[in-house]
Amino acid sequence: QVQLMESGGGSVQAGGSLRLSCVVSGYTWRSCSCVGWFRQAPGQEREGVATIDSDGNPSYADSAKGRFTISKDNAENTVDLQLSSLKPEDTAMYYCAADLCWRLVQGAEEVRDWGQGTQVTVSS
Repeated sequence: QVQLMESGGGSVQAGGSLRLSCVVSGYTWRSCSCVGWFRQAPGQEREGVATIDSDGNPSYADSAKGRFTISKDNAENTVDLQLSSLKPEDTAMYYCAADLCWRLVQGAEEVRDWGQGTQVTVSS
């Protein structure tokens, strides 16, 4: 059974940084496997932010490029998301997700395993 547990959310001012961490357990990394981060703001759909595959290759949404960095630590079984140059519009619940890469690319409705989420609030 896949278990995903996020941590690291909080409240920061615009321009600040946060580091989110997802502990991944019960998940088998295969060549087609990915772990990613999604976010959902109130009244908005859940959207993809960044994904990373079993080889450590990252992929980013346009909103995340140049500001966010996803990484994985095989020894610690974690996938982290470094958030920098945060903006108020980054305010959302951030979720860790694990599934086949194509499912994460297709969108939240295709993803089968989720964490509980961690809140990020950015004030202006």
